[in-house]
Amino acid sequence: MNRLEEKEPVQAILIGDGFNDCFIPFTARKPLSLLPLVNVPLLDYSLESLNRSGVEEVILFCSNHVDQVKAHVKARQSAGCSWSIGMSVTIVSSEGCRCMGDALRDLDAKGLMRGNFLLMGVDTVTNANLAAILEEHKRTAKADKGTAMTVVFKEGVPQQRTGNEVMIAMDKNSKRLLFHQRLKPLHKERNFVIPLEILTQNKDVTLQHGLVDPQIAVCSNTALPLFSDNFDFLTRDDFVRGLLINEEILASTIYVSLLPSEEYGLKVNNWQSYQIVSKDVTNRYVYPLVPDMGVCGNVLRYSFCRNNIYRHRNIRLARGSVLKADVVIGKGSEVAENTVVENSVLGGGCKIGKDCRINNCYLMDGVEIGDGCVLDHCIVGDRVRVGANSELNNGCVLGEEVELAKGTKLSKVTLQASNPEDEWTEGSKKFGERAYTVPDANDENEDMPDSDGEDDQNTFNHAMRLCRLERKQAPSVYSSSSEEGESRAMSPVQEDANIFLTEVLESLKRGYSEKSNPDYLILEINSSRYAYNMSLSEVNFYVVKAILQLLVLQENAAKNVVATMNQLLAYFGSVFKNYIRGHDAMMDCLKALEETSEQEDLIGGKIAQLVHYLYEKDYVTEEVILKWYNELDDEDGATVKKSLAKLVDWLMQSSEEEEDDDDDDD
Repeated sequence: MNRLEEKEPVQAILIGDGFNDCFIPFTARKPLSLLPLVNVPLLDYSLESLNRSGVEEVILFCSNHVDQVKAHVKARQSAGCSWSIGMSVTIVSSEGCRCMGDALRDLDAKGLMRGNFLLMGVDTVTNANLAAILEEHKRTAKADKGTAMTVVFKEGVPQQRTGNEVMIAMDKNSKRLLFHQRLKPLHKERNFVIPLEILTQNKDVTLQHGLVDPQIAVCSNTALPLFSDNFDFLTRDDFVRGLLINEEILASTIYVSLLPSEEYGLKVNNWQSYQIVSKDVTNRYVYPLVPDMGVCGNVLRYSFCRNNIYRHRNIRLARGSVLKADVVIGKGSEVAENTVVENSVLGGGCKIGKDCRINNCYLMDGVEIGDGCVLDHCIVGDRVRVGANSELNNGCVLGEEVELAKGTKLSKVTLQASNPEDEWTEGSKKFGERAYTVPDANDENEDMPDSDGEDDQNTFNHAMRLCRLERKQAPSVYSSSSEEGESRAMSPVQEDANIFLTEVLESLKRGYSEKSNPDYLILEINSSRYAYNMSLSEVNFYVVKAILQLLVLQENAAKNVVATMNQLLAYFGSVFKNYIRGHDAMMDCLKALEETSEQEDLIGGKIAQLVHYLYEKDYVTEEVILKWYNELDDEDGATVKKSLAKLVDWLMQSSEEEEDDDDDDD
């Protein structure tokens, strides 16, 4: 039996659809799994979390836009993204599926699951240690053979409702779930009706109110057959309610696992929770799933600055533009003069005009905002065009390719580019040739008290708009404190990086003094890499930085830095070449040189000579040097740019002469 348990693969079912209209019009043309959150599709967050928890096989169930999901997964796997390493993803589709219950019944019929498994949706964002919860479930199942599921909850934030909150009663000692009720997002319940037998038949009952349900569960192999036998189980809430009511008949029990305070979990089930999770990602509550760590990628594309500002290395910020706090700016985006951006995410290729105010907004790729616009609490889809001097606020949602004329003023509307051709058509209003409203039933009744008869599913799928958040939550342990002045405290990312850098430097020092085999150094560096979970890009960066720090420590470095570098690389050449190969690695090398030049005057004064040396020795190419030079910030990188100006001019002249020679030969 133990051998069979050891061989049991770690499996997970990932539900790729939300089975609701909370993200219309985006989910009308794209799957929910590809909805970008802080410029990363939801699917990548889920797969990265599962991979970090040791999951080996993922069954991804989709019912809408399946081809787009397959193309995305295939592209990520071809690119060798982090979650594709050591984890397989199998896509199962069924276009007739209308709820989670149907999906699980379909998977039960296919017989794909071979034991205990994790169950969550692509819209769940978490950094929790799911492997520990799985092991806890296995121990519980050994003690109670009727264990069907372990549901995961987390302490919520006071006075915040998103539809994810629940009130439960459980046995304090065994953590067996006894009662479950979902809380309504727009109504503060004053009374709860709990069956009396729960209190009389159990010695020690704990009531917990306002817990967050991230929709994460661990299931035994009996869970799927229970869904198949009970067609009225449409959702996981139905499953939980059905087992609690008919516990003796179904001979199945449910247990509870509470996430510790340092672990994060929340389901993105409407625009308000989308806003909350986006803010939590930028504020580093979801570390290591943060922009500067490169979620699902091996290349770090964002730099992390003070006040939780994440800037892609390829952006343009005009003089006079201001990034206040909690801002993410994607690749190729441009912000013009006197524009202020705060608490917002800009996707790739966005262009923001002059004198704009962007606050609590989420712009996807290719958005263009005209001069003098004011956007407050808005969602803006791909390739949207907003005319100059427009004002959008109070949770406006603009679907992809919507175009608004100059001076448009909108509040609390949802727009799409084409006229709806179904039951919405009658109530749709036209604001332009590519701007039609999508009627929202929730807007008409949002100020009315909730009906007592409203079921949990409607509560859970309530389409809430963006709004001002009154959050009383402690700062993330992964964020810098506002009391630190100009210097930003190192987050755990940087603490691990510093330890890794120190270990690499010590290995290089010892190897250089003892003249040991350089191949052993590579093994030591790789061992440290896995110990601190460093990406390949980070390893490249810190290996070069360690060599440069070792260079500064040499006695003759001040007299002739290039000659000293040549002596070091005569020994470390194989180590250097092992990591610095390919354009991305060369860029990491030059960025390490750039950062060290800001910290060490010796390197800063001789950076041009060192770059020229690396070029002459073919460690870096002319193309990468020019690309790096062009991406240097005009303000922060002004000193480095000035030092490199003559070298860059010489490289460009050499290229032109070679081109002329080639033309003459022709």
